[in-house]
Amino acid sequence: MTSAANSAPLWQPDADRIARARITRFQSWAAEHHGAPADGGYPALHRWSVDELETFWRAVAEWSDIRFTTPYERVLADPAMPGARWFPGATLNYAEHALRAADERPEEPALLHVDETHEPTPTSWSELRRQVGALAAELRALGVRPGDRVSGYLPNIPQAVTALLATAAVGGVWTSCAPDFGARSVLDRFQQVEPVVLFTVDGYRYGGKEHDRTAVVAELRRELPTLRAVVHIPLLGTDTPDGALDWSALTSGTAAPRYEQVPFGHPLWVLYSSGTTGLPKAIVQSQGGILIEHLKQLALHCDLGPDDRFFWYTSTGWMMWNFLVSGLLTGTTVVLYDGSPGYPDTGVQWRVAERVGATFFGTSAAYVMACRKAGVHPARDHDLSRVGCVATTGSPLPPDGFRWLHDEVADDLWIASVSGGTDVCSCFAGAVPTLPVHIGELQAPCLGTDLQAWDPHGRPVVGEVGELVVTRPMPSMPIHFWNDPDGSRYHDSYFEMFPGVWRHGDWITLTDHGSVIIHGRSDSTLNRQGVRMGSADIYEAVERLPEIRESLVIGVEEPDGGYWMPLFVHLADGATLDEALRDRVKRIIREQLSPRHVPDDIIEIPAVPHTLTGKRLEVPVKRILQGTPLTKAVNPGSVDDAGLLTFYADLARTRGH
Repeated sequence: MTSAANSAPLWQPDADRIARARITRFQSWAAEHHGAPADGGYPALHRWSVDELETFWRAVAEWSDIRFTTPYERVLADPAMPGARWFPGATLNYAEHALRAADERPEEPALLHVDETHEPTPTSWSELRRQVGALAAELRALGVRPGDRVSGYLPNIPQAVTALLATAAVGGVWTSCAPDFGARSVLDRFQQVEPVVLFTVDGYRYGGKEHDRTAVVAELRRELPTLRAVVHIPLLGTDTPDGALDWSALTSGTAAPRYEQVPFGHPLWVLYSSGTTGLPKAIVQSQGGILIEHLKQLALHCDLGPDDRFFWYTSTGWMMWNFLVSGLLTGTTVVLYDGSPGYPDTGVQWRVAERVGATFFGTSAAYVMACRKAGVHPARDHDLSRVGCVATTGSPLPPDGFRWLHDEVADDLWIASVSGGTDVCSCFAGAVPTLPVHIGELQAPCLGTDLQAWDPHGRPVVGEVGELVVTRPMPSMPIHFWNDPDGSRYHDSYFEMFPGVWRHGDWITLTDHGSVIIHGRSDSTLNRQGVRMGSADIYEAVERLPEIRESLVIGVEEPDGGYWMPLFVHLADGATLDEALRDRVKRIIREQLSPRHVPDDIIEIPAVPHTLTGKRLEVPVKRILQGTPLTKAVNPGSVDDAGLLTFYADLARTRGH
């Protein structure tokens, strides 16, 4: 691997920027109070943060002024993974910390909501706190108790933030899906966790059109027998359906919020990440773990504070929405954009960034590459003078994306390509305001994250590709998966390959100058626009069609930053892959799963290759399509019919790999 250390960085923070950064002030303070290294900059601070893990997290808690109602006995009672126990004895509340700025800056905006009209609508800190207090009191009156699940089928609107915070205030467990998810996708998630309340819209606006979801909502109500209440948010102006409660009635009260003080490890929310078999994994993260991890990530790494406006394009079905809401923890104004990423044209996200005065703009790497392809000129067409950082995630940002942002947004632009996972609702590597940016690289592993690249034998490697592993616990790692009583599914997801060490499923290179290069997924999870979905979901939908005997779906990260998702189909006897069948396949995926998961190509094959135990051969086929020679991609002895694989090797050659 060629080292970028010899080449000039694309961007370098100046001395003033380094001095102003919160992470610089934190390092000086931690050196004085907790024995952190005063010199050596970020590399020395990072080394200390993983070597002295407990001291580091104690320092973060103090620096952030986390309010523990009852004190902790120690920081990390048990460091073993899985099952690390953080801050035993401590009680706190996430929502209380998210609303702290209401005391000092009651009339400043906590939220700025923007829809496809691009007209920002503010919600002040005092108004947000009032709504959370009112709704929390109503949730308690409905019998919602600590640990009960509260669900949202909602777009990225202020009501969703209020509902999340009110749920956390009463000690409930939040979970959400975006309204472009079909009923089956939502039920596959919500039925696992058995919610007692459902917040829902009647529909949403996207791409200049209204999308009615009343039929889906009716199906969700029928299929979720544990619901005690359904709360209707009339985004499209419809009347409250029979038996549902009206949002405005539940949020009109003036009761001050009462924050349930819960143990540090009490569940905050459930996120969903798809395995490649069976139902999506229901990942549970804790109030305390998310609070402290997000304070570290947002204040120190993203350098956010009260003067910032934090905009990340996301939906409520992606962990980045939860991460965005946590911007409130730093007193930042959070921007909620509810609309299409490309309507009325590809440049729309830059227009929103301009309208709201975003100082930190996050989007997907795929969006950056789409702008480049479409000939968008953000700085020429918009005033982006307040944008100090553009961050990307969802997939690795290709080198051309770095160059395009530098040329078309600003040459003095901090470009933060970040990478983490739903599994920790945070980043393993990414933004550091005091370090240079090299093209094609993430700046560094994050504080408190012992990120390493391991070869198949569990040996750390530098300068070559390895498995992304984390060798010490992070506070936001799942406390458990839902309905996984013996912890076996949790264990198998991360700890099977290297016992006691978190293996994430990404290929990475740690460079000799401390940066990180991400090469994409090492497993076969599909990842489109940052939304992960297991192939099993697609097989289940497609193979309901009688013409489809079996199918194989692959997501291929391409060198130019594109993402190619072909669906290979083995047809039933007598069936023909004509336009009508292609349309039916696309329609069933769009309606039952989501528009994001419609394949780019549908290709007929003679049969699907399997392992000897009958599992579809997804990862080897993906590697073949990415250009790996057949002999290196798969052990022919492990395949039921190795002859089937030459088709994919031929296809890779014709596509130029």
